[in-house]
This record gives sequence, C-alpha cells and structure tokens, in this order.
Amino acid sequence: MAATKKKQHFGEMHTFAREHESKEPNFAEVMKLAALAAESMEAFCASMDATTYRELREIANYIETMKSEIGVFQVNDLKESRIPAAGEELDAIIKATEEATNTIMESAEALMAAEPKDLKSYQALVNDKVMAIFEACSFQDITGQRVAKVVETLQMIESRVGRFADAVNAKDVAGFLDDREATRAQRKESLMLNGPQLKGQGIDQKYVDDMFGKK
Repeated sequence: MAATKKKQHFGEMHTFAREHESKEPNFAEVMKLAALAAESMEAFCASMDATTYRELREIANYIETMKSEIGVFQVNDLKESRIPAAGEELDAIIKATEEATNTIMESAEALMAAEPKDLKSYQALVNDKVMAIFEACSFQDITGQRVAKVVETLQMIESRVGRFADAVNAKDVAGFLDDREATRAQRKESLMLNGPQLKGQGIDQKYVDDMFGKK
C-alpha cells in the first residue's frame, strides 16, 4: 500500500512539472510541488523506518540469544575449575603410571637376578616381589576413575560447544589459528608424528612384515 501511494505521489509530481515546465511557477504552485514531495518522502521514510526497526529487532534478538548461550556455556567455570581439574587428573594419571611401571620393572629385575640357592629365601623374595607387582597393578582402578572424570569434562565441553555452534550457526574456517599451530601441524606431518593408533586404525603388522620380506 505504501509503495502504491509513493508511486501515486511521484506520478502527480511528474504531471505537475510537465504542465508547468513552459512558464514561471508562482508561489502557490511551488508550495503544491513541495507538499507532493513531502508526502512522497513521508511514505518512503515510513517504509525505511519499518525496515530498519525490523533489522534492529533481529540484531537485538541475535545478541540476546548469544548472551543466553554464552551464559549456558559457563566459560568461567570451564576456565577456572573444570579444565584445570582435568589437567590435574591427567598429571596424576601420568605420575601413577610411572610409579607403577617402575615398581613392576624393579620387581621383575629382582626376580630375574635372584639365585634360588636358598629355596626358603628365594620363595620369600618371589612372594614379596609378586605381591609388590600385584599392588602396583592396582593403580589401574584409580586411573580408570580419573580417566572417567576427564572424559566427563570433555563430553560436557563437546556438548556446550556443539550447542553454541548451532545457536550462532557457526561455519568452520579453513587454516590455522596462529603461526604456532601451523608450525606444529607441519612438523607433525613431516616427521609422521601420528602417535599410537587406535585398534583397527593403524597399519597392520602383517603389512609391515610383508614390506620387509619377513615371514
């Protein structure tokens, strides 16, 4: 309706100008032309105001959604509590694994070096070292609990990142975050630092043996 009214105003202005183009317009005619122009601009401004308001409303809604999602993300809790706690759990896992490995290897070396000349002393040594190995192997239970905590934190981060990405309609950008990340990726690729592979994903040992001609 506004577009029709605006078109009508411009038509009237065009007709008025054509009718008076051959003579000098008087004051009343100038005022009439100004009135037509003002009415036309009023309709145009009204249309612009509605469009601008709608766009600003959409921007405001988007910002409100972003604020809500950032609040749900709980960035401060992740940064100050959960991620540091997960790091401490991983450090404890590494330390416990190292201590258990050292104990098992030392016990095994002691058994291999023992002389069974005195059967009673040898039996006592074997019992003592085997018990030490059993005790060292118990670290896996506590380690499993620590790993479960870390996995829980990772799953929570994954869930919140996924929800946030959906809310903002995020798209992946190719490339690296910074030069340091790019350098690490290039070094990993050039040196083939793939690390241990998951079961069924690495190169089969049979393929390696065939490549070197082993049977």
